[in-house]
Amino acid sequence: MSGTICVRVRVSGRVQGVGFRRFTEANAQDKDVKGWVRNLPGGGVEAVLEGERKKVGELLSLMKEGPAGAMVSGIELAELEIRGFSEFKVIY
Repeated sequence: MSGTICVRVRVSGRVQGVGFRRFTEANAQDKDVKGWVRNLPGGGVEAVLEGERKKVGELLSLMKEGPAGAMVSGIELAELEIRGFSEFKVIY
């Protein structure tokens, strides 16, 4: 599993009310990335992404742009220990 990584992502900007969580979920499933995404109090979005390093990187690139209507102003990343997620889900 040397090619597998797990990262926590915090996205700031106009990322709530624009379909950002669904956008992240759809792209994560397309890239076989596991984990979760949720809205944060105060307007940001947080996600934990786990998967092949290249695929996680591709998803992060998409998240930097976001869906139509989003305006991403910043992204914070932190590497985590592998969690062994079996799916990707939206946390409400």
